[in-house]
Formats: sequence, C-alpha cells, structure tokens
Amino acid sequence: MPNIKSAIKRDAISKARRLRNQSNKSRLNTARKAFLAALEGDEAGRQAALNTFYSEIDKAAKKGAIAKNGASRRKSRAAALLAAKSAAKA
Repeated sequence: MPNIKSAIKRDAISKARRLRNQSNKSRLNTARKAFLAALEGDEAGRQAALNTFYSEIDKAAKKGAIAKNGASRRKSRAAALLAAKSAAKA
C-alpha cells in the first residue's frame, strides 16, 4: 500500500480505470459471443449481431479499453467469419 499522498491517489485512479475497462471488455466479449452464436442462425440475425458487435467494438475503442488497431482487427476478423459462413451456406 502506498504511503505518499500522490501515490495513493494514482492507485485509486488505476483501480477505477481498471474496473471501467474490465466492464467495457466484458460487454465486448458478450457481444462477441452473441455474434458467434448468431452465425448459426439466419442471415438477418447474423447481420444484426455483427452490427451490434461493431458498435460495442467502437465504443470500447472510443473509451480506450482497447486500442484502435485492435478494434479494427476484431472488426475485420468478424467480417471475415461472416463472409466465410455466408459462402459455406450458399
């Protein structure tokens, strides 16, 4: 436990940020799981789940929970998964 006043403050800020990032990442993972589950469904459901997943990715990147390049990579991989699943169904 820090003894210096500024270190105590930084510790409190770090804890708050960690909890906020953890919450954002949890929402992101929930949306990812919903998207992966929706891949087995109909085309409209897949697209809606992808849009929701994109939205959560953008929100997490905007809030700094994930890096911008990481957000771009996740969106690209999700789109590739959807394209592969659509091609397999056709």
